[in-house]
Amino acid sequence: MRNKIFGILMLLTAQFSYGQQKNNEIAAVSKLLFEPKSKEVLVVVHRGDWRNAPENSIKAIENTIKMGADMVEIDIQKTKDGHLVLMHDKTLNRTTNGKGNVADLTLEEIKKLHLKSGIGIETHHKIPTLEEAMLVAKDRIFVNIDKGYNHFEEVYKILERTGTLKQTVVKSGGNYDKVISEKGKAFFDQVVFMPVVNLDKPNAATIIRNYSAKMKPVAFELVFSSDTSKIINQFEQLKNTGSRVWVNTLWPSLNANHHDDLAVDEGNLKDSWDWIIAKGVNMIQTDRPQELLQYLRGKKLHR
Repeated sequence: MRNKIFGILMLLTAQFSYGQQKNNEIAAVSKLLFEPKSKEVLVVVHRGDWRNAPENSIKAIENTIKMGADMVEIDIQKTKDGHLVLMHDKTLNRTTNGKGNVADLTLEEIKKLHLKSGIGIETHHKIPTLEEAMLVAKDRIFVNIDKGYNHFEEVYKILERTGTLKQTVVKSGGNYDKVISEKGKAFFDQVVFMPVVNLDKPNAATIIRNYSAKMKPVAFELVFSSDTSKIINQFEQLKNTGSRVWVNTLWPSLNANHHDDLAVDEGNLKDSWDWIIAKGVNMIQTDRPQELLQYLRGKKLHR
């Protein structure tokens, strides 16, 4: 009997320690997220670990957590009966064994389908709801919900219900006045918000300046097809105003050709990740998370 009680106590202690470890990790990332001048570069995984699991799947999120990334980016679409599910495309054709629009099927019909792998092979994985995904991520990893702004009222209810509001980033490509007119000032107090700014546009500096003056976003997601914008050489100043600098290294048109595949497939770090880091970027959304984490840890830029 004594051994049985001891075993139960050991199990409870292990579970408590694991829970504390998870909460400590979220707390550490949260602290770093709001320290824009920190040298630590935060890694955001695009659609989850889609090279080793179907994109936007529970498995893709789990893999992201296990590799020690800071945030996972997911996409949402709405079903015919009003449920939010994880899906990048409006149609089911590319990523599932189904056909047609997500909006034309009920959740029950969606749940009968199977996700495809990154190379188009049907798997046993199912399409998760946003609520299912957030429960998996809860206290384990930050989440960036792409298109979350478009369905904000429904998203907010799910985040509130699952207790994940403080570990979720919602973004918009609109300027400050547009967001205020669409969502109201209370919006910025409800979620962690990040503007997306295209540096190729002539009004980019004005958009950034207005946001910085009026609400100090946690970060700016900056996209640029060429590296001629003066703002690219002002990332350090931008961090001094209170926001991290997020750049996508996914494909060339988002980062003026300083992208993931250049680093990994061609081994050209100088013109890819080295260039990104030298500019002062301290949040990177990537399609090569394991390699990027290894690279950053080698430079003491990730814990």
